[in-house]
Amino acid sequence: MSELLDDLHTIRDWLRWGTSRFLEAKLCFGHGCDNAHDEAAWLILHALHLPPDRLDPYLDARLTRHERLAVLELLQQRIARRLPAAYLTREAWQAGLRFYVDERVLIPRSYFADLLVEGFAPWVDDPEGIESALDLCTGSGCLAILMAHAFPHAQVDAADISSGALEVARRNVADYGLEERVRLVQGDLFAGLGKRPRRYDLIISNPPYVTAQAMRELPPEYRHEPENALAAGDDGLDIVRRILADAPKHLKPHGLLAVEVGHNRDIMEAAFPQLPLTWLDTESGEGKIFLLRKEDLA
Repeated sequence: MSELLDDLHTIRDWLRWGTSRFLEAKLCFGHGCDNAHDEAAWLILHALHLPPDRLDPYLDARLTRHERLAVLELLQQRIARRLPAAYLTREAWQAGLRFYVDERVLIPRSYFADLLVEGFAPWVDDPEGIESALDLCTGSGCLAILMAHAFPHAQVDAADISSGALEVARRNVADYGLEERVRLVQGDLFAGLGKRPRRYDLIISNPPYVTAQAMRELPPEYRHEPENALAAGDDGLDIVRRILADAPKHLKPHGLLAVEVGHNRDIMEAAFPQLPLTWLDTESGEGKIFLLRKEDLA
């Protein structure tokens, strides 16, 4: 350790070292970064309390010994513990917004973020006309918060079965001052919404959808995330089936249901050949989210 601290002086030095060690350790990425270089940069900037999007101006800055120790400790934790960087930094980013995360929630990386930034166009032609929206399986609350920003007149319900996840979501909702517009509800899918819940213009869900085989093959980084936020039975559709069964009675006439299923498009189409599924494309992925109207589910 002492040789490292004596030999590596600048951020450029530590970035090269961290990238090399991450590749040597065969770390898995996908929780905010998709490569060793970007993740090493993220962790170094975090350790030094520097802006996460401003690396170049600081590359040749020489670090104090205390700063070098902080950088080394964080990079070594990433290697030794195989924790996703978001759990080490306690932050994740979606659509340019920062969210607090810890091991009680899935790390935000939903394809919905791109759609909500655009106000869900063209499927929602008037974002100001959305009065009620629901985020099922809300986790950290990030999508509910993005919906509140996208639809300025909407009351947003955010439901999750996990009390721990809702504690994280509550912190994020408070950070954005949305306590009056985002209602957090504990329950199994629709069960916690009340005996006479409001009907919604838009329901979105990023539910568990990982197949049993894929769960067995998950890299160590993903095994730190809550299993009940990932696993969804043999074909990955256990939760989706329940959402489809109950959604019609929670939608307004012409209301929209959108559900993320990741790489399970073929499985979904084979399981529900009678449904007129519309597949939505985003900047980060094609055909990962399906859309239905209430009338399609009748």
